[in-house]
Amino acid sequence: MEPQVNIYSEKSIRYIKLILIAILIITEIVVCAQTATRNSGKMLVLKLIVVSGCCILLAVAETIDSFVIKKFALKMVFYGIDAALLLIICVVTGNSLLAALYCVVLTQIYMNLERFRDKLILFTVSCGLYTISFVLGWVFTNAGASTINSTVEIVSGALFGLLALALDFIIVQFLLTFYKKNKELSAALKEADESRAALKEASKQLSETAVFEERNRIAKDIHDNAGHSMTTVIMQTEAAKLLIDKDPEEAKNRIISANLQARNALEQMRESVHLLAGRQKTLTLREELEGIIAQTIDGTDIKARYDIADAALGERECRFLCNSLKECLNNGIRHGKATAFYIELKNSPGGIELYISDNGSGVDGSVSAGFGLSGILDGAKALNGACNFTSVRGEGFEVTINLPAPAQKSAPVQNEVKND
Repeated sequence: MEPQVNIYSEKSIRYIKLILIAILIITEIVVCAQTATRNSGKMLVLKLIVVSGCCILLAVAETIDSFVIKKFALKMVFYGIDAALLLIICVVTGNSLLAALYCVVLTQIYMNLERFRDKLILFTVSCGLYTISFVLGWVFTNAGASTINSTVEIVSGALFGLLALALDFIIVQFLLTFYKKNKELSAALKEADESRAALKEASKQLSETAVFEERNRIAKDIHDNAGHSMTTVIMQTEAAKLLIDKDPEEAKNRIISANLQARNALEQMRESVHLLAGRQKTLTLREELEGIIAQTIDGTDIKARYDIADAALGERECRFLCNSLKECLNNGIRHGKATAFYIELKNSPGGIELYISDNGSGVDGSVSAGFGLSGILDGAKALNGACNFTSVRGEGFEVTINLPAPAQKSAPVQNEVKND
């Protein structure tokens, strides 16, 4: 959205001032014409010279006051000059269009003042000066008139002029207030548009940063998981080559382990490529865990039983649990020589709990976390969760992972898979 155009711009104010000066000049021409037509004799030329000179000076003073003078004190000096010129014109012409001239001059000055108090003071002083000018001018040009007629003419003329000045003050204040509010509103709209544009740009940059960070994270997953798996595959196949003649059974186990690791690495790379391509995950967490179990025991004599409940988790938590299950299954097969597993995913009061146990050889004493187990510990901690390893020599290995995630409880699916 483009910023709205302010129709009351500074250029518009300059045009209004020019129009007011033009109106002042036209009014002065009318005053001079009336002076020429209503007077005769020896004093006509002198009156025309005085009125014309005062009109020219008044127009020049108003132009300078409108476009040059900025300080309030100096404006008041020019207003004093204007008042003196208006008094002379009034006395010479007999009050002709005095109220109109005052209104034009005051409107110019109102537009150059900022504070309402200054404008109100100016209006009050102007009313007094107008009244004095009107009375003096009428008395000077109507000397000898009856007292009653003079009083009526002076009062009615003064009241009419004061009413004109009051209307001019009210209308000009209304228009200036409207202009000020419109200007403030336009500035606020412009600032809002600029803020929205800045916010939109910041949001765009933040989104780009988030995408970049996510791609870096996925790339790190590929490097860490696939790299680790491929290293393990190489080590297992190298060991199998050395054992194939001396211990064929052990060599077979190493090849089986390498095969499992290679499958898991391939699956991890597929998932990472899908994430990079922006594909949405279509499987639930339960389906993904069941798929990992099936892929691991497929074509082997390994047994697995699992009780997996549906759970509402974020993508990051789901990926962590899936990778943790893969790591535990691979560790149990490779290092513990496990032939059976039990996997349980349940909704606990504090969140989600994943339990994995095997019947492998186990270890004595405290568990020393290697690369894979350390990754599980770090991942659980990063998700504000916890992980616990327990093992007894000859009685297998157990892993318990707890994550503080919202749960969507359902009856667990119980199943047992056995490959003959």
